Amino acid sequence: MVFSQGYNANMNEQTPPSSSDLSTDDLSVSIERVADKLQLITEAVKNLNQNRAQLEGKIEDAQKRIQHILSRLPEQSDGRQLNLLGEAAPPTNLEDDNEPTTH
Repeated sequence: MVFSQGYNANMNEQTPPSSSDLSTDDLSVSIERVADKLQLITEAVKNLNQNRAQLEGKIEDAQKRIQHILSRLPEQSDGRQLNLLGEAAPPTNLEDDNEPTTH
């Protein structure tokens, strides 16, 4: 079986050349490529951290809004109509609603 230089015939994948085959220029190119990839990864991590911080802020705001809504809910024993939107609701006269008519 004939092997071409730099390839593994069994896996068809390029094998790294031996250290004696690498020149200083090849090393510089490889280092530059790794540095570029590292820079891309660093930027991606920075963006992810910024996005995470924004999402955490949005979650905190939503939790505060939910807590505000929950704090406005009447007790279970309270028979009044819910007013979650904060609009002025006309007061109901409970006496008129609960008293039987005498006619």
